[in-house]
Amino acid sequence: MSAGELEACAERALAQALRAGASAADVLVVQSESLSAAVRLGKREKIKHSARRRIGLRVFVGKRSASSSSADLSEGALASLAAETAAHARLAEEDPSNGLPAPALLATDWPDLEIFDPKAREFPAAEAIGLAAAAEEAALSLDARLTNSEGAEFEAENSFVLYATSDGFRGSYPSSRFTLSVVPVASAEGEMQRDWWYTSARHLRDLESPEQVGRHAAERTLRRLGARQVSTCEVPVVFEPEVASSLLAHVAAAACGTALTRQASFLLGRLHETIAAAQVRIVDEGRRPRGLATRPFDAEGLPTRENTLVEGGKLEAFLLDSYCARKLASQPTASAFRSVATPPAPRPSNLYLVPGRASRREIIGSVRRGLLVTELIGMGVNLVTGDYSRGAVGQWIEGGEIAFAVEQITVAGNLLHMMQAIEAIGDDPCLDRPISSPTIKIARMTVAGS
Repeated sequence: MSAGELEACAERALAQALRAGASAADVLVVQSESLSAAVRLGKREKIKHSARRRIGLRVFVGKRSASSSSADLSEGALASLAAETAAHARLAEEDPSNGLPAPALLATDWPDLEIFDPKAREFPAAEAIGLAAAAEEAALSLDARLTNSEGAEFEAENSFVLYATSDGFRGSYPSSRFTLSVVPVASAEGEMQRDWWYTSARHLRDLESPEQVGRHAAERTLRRLGARQVSTCEVPVVFEPEVASSLLAHVAAAACGTALTRQASFLLGRLHETIAAAQVRIVDEGRRPRGLATRPFDAEGLPTRENTLVEGGKLEAFLLDSYCARKLASQPTASAFRSVATPPAPRPSNLYLVPGRASRREIIGSVRRGLLVTELIGMGVNLVTGDYSRGAVGQWIEGGEIAFAVEQITVAGNLLHMMQAIEAIGDDPCLDRPISSPTIKIARMTVAGS
């Protein structure tokens, strides 16, 4: 469907909702198309083309609310969707925090944020296969110990998002995303190890080259050979950017209004208090040009913006949608995300820990005896208490140098204590991820092994 046809569907859904007795309503329409190609050991394994078009309707009857979605955008289907959703809303519990945001808060215009590359449309399948094959070849050709592969994959996706409300907001934008990944397997002396690497970007030309992706994946795989356990101890722990970003994700989840309103966050009641080391600054940048989570407006039509969560180690903001903001007697931060099947909820967009000045080499060199974490396993994180315990893979550090690979261990601590114990922040952020962090060093954690 064209943009005009999708907008006409949204208008019909809103009109039908009001006709069915809604006091207010909003609608989200998403149309997407993707091509993915996978190869393994040089042979084509998959070519997949998919296209989807769905509509999500949220209806308010006073302070009662319900949401529903459909893949059928015909006039009759939209009428049924509106009537059923309004009927469900009447059966819901009243909640004084329900409702659309105040019209004065809505976006009125927005800049070009460079989140769409037309090359994502009708991407040539042969080129997709070629990029995946080149990445795998680059990985397997680096070292004779790289004897197998779980494959390489390239994907090109483009989407069109339209959001409209009964209050008169109308907004839409196209977006694109390209991803290239590879998972090589290494073997030596009867041992096998696997690892991976990927690159993702809004624009094709911003991707790492297949050669870079393959080489990085190969190096990550090779360094895992000869892995062993270490004895349980308390030592400094260094997190690589890929795994350090997961710590940010946990902190952000605890700073989101959904966790706060449910009394399920270790950050509850800590606004303007010190929760991290003084050098820690965490920013959520909703309008970063070409950012993977960049949007001109959020899922409620508010203009996206920059929110600083942590400044000088102090918690300075939460991430709130309109519902959570009302619950907490605060203001929304344009952080609402939504799928067509769910109501809005707050979450981070392009969240990052501001880089420091230390190089990765300098941070590792500062550790007399400790652990470099390169992969985390499992989900042993309690956002209510902040308690943290996850399986890990990494490299053991002795005398400031990498000594050997480590596996079958657990790293444990408490997120609040870990953030406060950050001793060093690297200068190596990985900004082609929605949540990104440089290398960080935590003064002391429990490493549980043999």
